[in-house]
Amino acid sequence: MVQLRTYAFLDNLQPQLAAQIGTTSRGFLPVQGVASLWIEIAPGISIHRLLDTALKATRVAPATIAVERAFGVMEVHHEDQGEVRQAGEAVLRGIEKSENDRMKPRVVSATVIRSVESYHTQLINRTRYGSMITPGQSLFILETEPAAYAILAANEAEKAAQIRLIDVNPIGAYGRLYLAGSEADIDAAADAAQRCLRSIEGRTEG
Repeated sequence: MVQLRTYAFLDNLQPQLAAQIGTTSRGFLPVQGVASLWIEIAPGISIHRLLDTALKATRVAPATIAVERAFGVMEVHHEDQGEVRQAGEAVLRGIEKSENDRMKPRVVSATVIRSVESYHTQLINRTRYGSMITPGQSLFILETEPAAYAILAANEAEKAAQIRLIDVNPIGAYGRLYLAGSEADIDAAADAAQRCLRSIEGRTEG
């Protein structure tokens, strides 16, 4: 029995997030403006069957497929939103689930650090895959469960404010998102990210 953990449709992939995906993915890299679908399931190894279903049913291209200890994650995208939605529908039919069978995202933690110090920025910049944070900027850190919802939060945050996407990791027990910017922009981005997660319908049990 496949458990649907994340089902997240992105209608318009934002430029920084598209670039970030390009630095970490090994598949067919998406560009700004495409529609994107992220699916996370358990057990993880079944994600290969679901990707095969999506590719055979539509013209979508995959950027990411990952199998880790407990969960599997995939991403598919296309410039036509209809293709991406059809791919998702094919996957849901294949596992006999509906979109509302996904888990409702939970914000595990959300932290804003004002005016980050120089030494702290150096440590963050050593491990990021996105933009760099500079001293004096504010930092927003978000943890989500399931992990892949961190991508949706990142996309909505980038729509809402002029921020720098420092890093986003949608794979594992928890997803993590790091954003930097002015205090006002970080406050707006943090609100948008958490608001979009609260709006997602789904089951609350694990």
